[in-house]
Amino acid sequence: MINYQLFQTDGGIVGNIIWFLLFFVMIFVYPRLMVTQMIWKLEQTANMLENFTHTARRIVTKKITKNPSKEMRDSINNFLEFFVIEPVSLDPYGIVKKIEHLVELSEKRFKYFVKSIAPKLDSENQANLMMGLSGAMSLNQITKIVKHYIGIIKKTKNLQLAMILQMQMPFIEKVSKALLKGTEALTNGWPIGDAAGAIAAAQLIGDSKTKEVDTDTVVSSKRIKGKTVYIIKAKGPGGRLGKIGKVVDRYARRQKVAKIITIDAAAKLEGEKTGSIAEGIGVAIGGVGVERAYIEGVATQKDIPLDTYIIKMANEEAIMPMKIEVLNAIPKVVKSVEDNISRTKEKGSIVIVGVGNTGGIGNSRKDADRVVDLIKKNSKILKTWEDEEKKREKKWFDLGF
Repeated sequence: MINYQLFQTDGGIVGNIIWFLLFFVMIFVYPRLMVTQMIWKLEQTANMLENFTHTARRIVTKKITKNPSKEMRDSINNFLEFFVIEPVSLDPYGIVKKIEHLVELSEKRFKYFVKSIAPKLDSENQANLMMGLSGAMSLNQITKIVKHYIGIIKKTKNLQLAMILQMQMPFIEKVSKALLKGTEALTNGWPIGDAAGAIAAAQLIGDSKTKEVDTDTVVSSKRIKGKTVYIIKAKGPGGRLGKIGKVVDRYARRQKVAKIITIDAAAKLEGEKTGSIAEGIGVAIGGVGVERAYIEGVATQKDIPLDTYIIKMANEEAIMPMKIEVLNAIPKVVKSVEDNISRTKEKGSIVIVGVGNTGGIGNSRKDADRVVDLIKKNSKILKTWEDEEKKREKKWFDLGF
């Protein structure tokens, strides 16, 4: 007769031995199982990111021609590996000039490449293509970095590194999806969230004439609320950022400036509404900081007040086609700026800077109004994408992934 008490874990000898054996086996096996499972999930995400990169390349290539040659495809693939090495900052003196020099060299290289592969496109479409290339380049870089860390995890079987990467993947996926949508928008000249400041500037310009102060920046002079106002924005409707810092510096040194006002998109916190508006002090310009440094420098020397208005949105919303909530906030910002001008008692002109990518946005109110229907249409498409994404996420959550 079999004695079943031998197999009981509360006192059976055989049961306790089996339990201890399983325990020690799992100590060594379970981490390996976890790493294997994580690697599988990470590789699925890496494949998705790689598909995003290929799609972004196709979007950029189709902008040039529907039947690209192998040589053109190879040229674009090679250019996506383009990089810029940051300057030495051990001695901070002169670092802004160094960065500015590298930025200008990078822009020249982009322009040269785009002209060489798309000579038949006009200057505005070439500018859009440059921005599209930047988006594809960012996606390519993200994909390479993710695959790099997956390779390290597979070699070392490092559970901790796998967990760190897995925890970051939701954010990486969100940014990558936004970059793909942004690449399509920038390539085709559709306004993105970051264009909020440019649209506000175009609406403030109204029917006034604009003057090109360089190849990428325009200025308009008009009277608003009894004040002489200079409105500065990147030249549209091609995708450009402009040399707005240099232009502000030039105007502020030539004449008496009572105030500098910047309008830009800004990252919101979770819980804040997209399209909410905030007013503050300082220079609302992102990027590497060169243009911002010019404005801050001249404002400090001349003791010029710096006011700023921001339209809040998520980081990924700034690089995606503009949402209707952002579009609806722009007239409110324009009114706030006009009220600010009417409150200004200091003598001198006022400089207003519409910061942001001006892709799809021309240099007047008419041009800004023309893209409203496109923004509304894209906003509906975005809403459909978001609803589908939420359904997919819910499905995976219900399955336990």
